[in-house]
Amino acid sequence: MRVAGIGFRGAASVTSLLDAIARAGGGADLLATAAAKVEAPVARALAAELGVPLRGVPRESLAAEKVLTHSTRVAQRFGTGSVAEAAALAAAGPGARLLGPRAVSGDGLATAAIAVGRNE
Repeated sequence: MRVAGIGFRGAASVTSLLDAIARAGGGADLLATAAAKVEAPVARALAAELGVPLRGVPRESLAAEKVLTHSTRVAQRFGTGSVAEAAALAAAGPGARLLGPRAVSGDGLATAAIAVGRNE
């Protein structure tokens, strides 16, 4: 399974998120983000546009994942240095790996990271 983890600011658009996902490597069977952001209209709209499920990941699960990048501001709010990376890893399951560090959209409003399950 290929999971796109997403993080975003309130002003992010679906275009912002699509750009971040493309920069991260594109393609996903599932979207994942922090549980606190899963009801955001932009996240729901993205999932609908891509035709994939959207999963919210609890703060404790985000904090348990080892991520490649670190934002102090994000860590204080979500318990992890990268919501995109941690959400992708948590949703992809045990043994998952990131294809690379999170990518930032051109407008700076969204991030994405792609994780693949251990069987990929």
